[in-house]
Amino acid sequence: MLSSHKDARYMAAAIALSERGRGRTGDNPNVGCIIVQDDVIVGRGWTQPGGRPHAEAMALAQAGKAAKGADMFVTMEPCAHKSKRGPTCTDLVKEAAPARVIVATLDIDERTRRQGIDQLGEAGISISVGVLEEQAHRAMAGFFTRMEKGRPHVTLKLAMSLDGCIALADGTSKWITGSRARAHTHLERARSDAILVGAGTVAADNPGLDVRLTGLEDRSPKPVVLGKADVAAHWTGISEPEAIAGLDKTNWLLVEGGAATAASFLKANLVDRLLLYRAPIIIGGGLPGIGDIGLGSLDVAHGQWNRQDRRDLGQDVLEIYERAA
Repeated sequence: MLSSHKDARYMAAAIALSERGRGRTGDNPNVGCIIVQDDVIVGRGWTQPGGRPHAEAMALAQAGKAAKGADMFVTMEPCAHKSKRGPTCTDLVKEAAPARVIVATLDIDERTRRQGIDQLGEAGISISVGVLEEQAHRAMAGFFTRMEKGRPHVTLKLAMSLDGCIALADGTSKWITGSRARAHTHLERARSDAILVGAGTVAADNPGLDVRLTGLEDRSPKPVVLGKADVAAHWTGISEPEAIAGLDKTNWLLVEGGAATAASFLKANLVDRLLLYRAPIIIGGGLPGIGDIGLGSLDVAHGQWNRQDRRDLGQDVLEIYERAA
């Protein structure tokens, strides 16, 4: 049996694996799984594109007979509801017979919640729940947001000058931030199911919204436009921010522009996460990054956001905020 310190270390590795599936798993959560036998990792898995195979199935297939008597770390409770697409992960785990299954968080889907761990316990497998639960929730926030709120998890990205501008007064915006910040933006695109801009941005910039990172070109998200715009057939159009609830197979939505679109999502209280890329330049008299959100008092503005991370990207600074609970 592993110590609690090692449990946390291996669960952290499983959470890192889960990030590989982010933005590619459709309606499914992006789960990660690691199987450890005698302090050696014998199986690794993460939810594959489209949602199958599940992380547990992938890890168990890799581990083979070495899974018996092992410790299995999974970021979400193994599924237990029957499907035409194959056996449940709970059944696969019972057949493999690990000694322990360590779960970061229970499934929020009522078809599985507690059923998976209860069935595993009845099969004589030791169960632990809650190891690095907060970190696992953050890594699978798209799935949890969709299940709890009926919409994708929304990240709003803003690239601004020090004085909060996203462009010159004439609309020129290439480039405010440097190459490292722009590369990070493309990484965020690769981790999203869909990407949204406003009709004004389409008219002004005709953006490609693709991923331009070597090796990740196939991970370009589905493009979405807010408002009426002349776009290609593969784009999805919506009339209002609340319509994101109808986006198909979308757990993770990245909103990129512009000021009116950003304001509309903030005003509708639909932003879960903020990415603020700030360049060390002052524009003065430029176009503001965010339009009017109807704020009536400064008191209301406080306590809405918690800074989760800050990092330097060359000369630019990235700050990541999450909405306060």
